[in-house]
Amino acid sequence: MKDKKYVITITRQFGSLGRPIAKLMAEQLGIEYYDRDIVDQAAKQLKLPASVVDEEEESAKKIFKNPFSRMVLPLGGGTNSTQDDIFDAQQNIIRFLAEKSSCVIVGRCSDFILSEMDNVMNIFIYAPYPDRVENCVNSMGLEIDEARKMIVAVDEARDSYHMNYAGYKPGDINHCDILINSSLLGVENTAKYLAELVREKFISD
Repeated sequence: MKDKKYVITITRQFGSLGRPIAKLMAEQLGIEYYDRDIVDQAAKQLKLPASVVDEEEESAKKIFKNPFSRMVLPLGGGTNSTQDDIFDAQQNIIRFLAEKSSCVIVGRCSDFILSEMDNVMNIFIYAPYPDRVENCVNSMGLEIDEARKMIVAVDEARDSYHMNYAGYKPGDINHCDILINSSLLGVENTAKYLAELVREKFISD
């Protein structure tokens, strides 16, 4: 019998619909799902004022004027020292959650943080640029020009964040077990396909 406790980490391109795929995967597998709430919990643990996390998000909203602006700032605002403190706190949270029970963790350098842990599968979800723009317009309600700006800004932010703390960019084949184009199967079937791979790897006899 295979060990049934496992962790799935998800990194993704903005507009690839990686977040809804990850959430649906967790539902299909019957395990916990963790996302941006990890950063918020870390900030609370450090007793940081809400303005520290929200300050640059508000600046981003002035530029993009949409509810996805916070994705430009994986760690939130504040000084580099504050960001490092938040990252250190979230490392502990991610490790605690991973040790507690099987789960899906989105972003937050979780693939790097859990690299020494057994039973971890690292998945990178991407999609061709035209499909990402279309997803931003149809699924997120963005205007085309705004979608294009957000794709560039969020990709740059995620690459910079991951490079800073992990030493490599999201989707690096040396640190991923699966890279999948979400446009091939769509959200529901991509989640179903990945969930089946997870079952085969960690659950099936």
